[in-house]
Amino acid sequence: MNNPSVLLVCTSCGGNTNSDRQGNVRSGAKLLDQLQTLHQDSPLRDNIEIRPVKCMGVCNRPCIIALVGSGKFTYLFGDLQADDIKTASDILVCARQYVHHTDGTLAYRERPGQLRDTIIAKIPTV
Repeated sequence: MNNPSVLLVCTSCGGNTNSDRQGNVRSGAKLLDQLQTLHQDSPLRDNIEIRPVKCMGVCNRPCIIALVGSGKFTYLFGDLQADDIKTASDILVCARQYVHHTDGTLAYRERPGQLRDTIIAKIPTV
């Protein structure tokens, strides 16, 4: 695919490093690791790039992800549970739907699990 969609994952919710002062891995960094692990064997790996972002500016709603694609709606999700592998799985299911819809539309009923009720914004293409 010439213009793969991008899954952005905030890795610094609650601080400016991937670890807190006690050395615990931040929830965004955990979620990124889970997504990258599941994505390695995914049929999506050529159609969506997973990219870490140091801060997405929605620190009061961790964990934060966004789905972005050329000519597509941009979706911003927050309040995602990083300590549950199901979250990462649901995100990749949602990413698959995003890739397959020409304009990136993610209907409420089609979004899996947490992604139904954790949307922060749906931003139109420009």
